[in-house]
Amino acid sequence: MIGLGKVILFDGECNFCDGSVQFMIPRDPRRVFSFASLQSEEGQALLKKYDVPRGVDSMILIDEDQEEFHMRSGAALRIARELTRPWNLAYPLIIIPYPIRDSVYNLIARNRLNWFGKREACRMPTPEERERFLDW
Repeated sequence: MIGLGKVILFDGECNFCDGSVQFMIPRDPRRVFSFASLQSEEGQALLKKYDVPRGVDSMILIDEDQEEFHMRSGAALRIARELTRPWNLAYPLIIIPYPIRDSVYNLIARNRLNWFGKREACRMPTPEERERFLDW
């Protein structure tokens, strides 16, 4: 797994999370990000490698180049920074103290399955998209 760059780990059973990945792909034309579900072997290996706290089910950004990970609003804003305009303009919100940012993130995260549902499987990626998924 050396040299993966930036990997987004997401809940593969959550409609909102899957929808977020589908939203990001076309807005990441530089192909900065790869993806893996939290439930996959690859996702579990990255969680272990970076010593991510057990039970975390938020979107996680693994930055292999910097050898660090980000969770919750910190991950979301760092992801937004790499996307096309206008989404990258959200990054300056990083100056808001993380307890405030994360309280909004946590509200959405707690309710995402109720609001957006759960699925047994994610949408099948196109052949071009498949190479961006570590667990495909």
